[in-house]
Amino acid sequence: MERYGTIRINLAKLIEENGISKNKLSQRAEMQRTQLNRYCNNTIARLDIDVLARLCTVLECEIGDLLEFVPPEK
Repeated sequence: MERYGTIRINLAKLIEENGISKNKLSQRAEMQRTQLNRYCNNTIARLDIDVLARLCTVLECEIGDLLEFVPPEK
């Protein structure tokens, strides 16, 4: 884990809770499927606020539902 903690993206959990397929979400959020997979797998290097806004809109969630701060281990 990083020295200052990290940000976890809870997209996979939200997809499951909403019962939406990745294909449908990528279409509605106007994202490529590979980009969506990187968000689901927490392998994205830099967050795009436009993408986050589209995901929150389509999933009808708050940014705090999508992103979680994980503090560093001591």
